Amino acid sequence: MGATEIIVIFLVYLMFFGAKGIPSLARTMGRAVRSFREATSDIQREIMDNTTDVRRGAEDFKRNIESDDSSS
Repeated sequence: MGATEIIVIFLVYLMFFGAKGIPSLARTMGRAVRSFREATSDIQREIMDNTTDVRRGAEDFKRNIESDDSSS
C-alpha cells in the first residue's frame, strides 16, 4: 500500500467521520501496524529457528558420515 492509497483512505474517512474521528483512526492504525510488525517478527524468528535446526541436523549428519568413513 503506497502513500497515495493511504491519503485517499484518510480523505474518505475524513469525509465520513469528520475531524473528531482522526484520533481513533490513528489509534486503530497504530495497533494494526504494531500487530503486523509483531506477526512479521514472529514469522522471521520461526524461520530462523527452523533454519538453525536444519543446519545443526546437516552438520550432525555430516559428522556421522565422516566418522563412519574414518572407522572403516
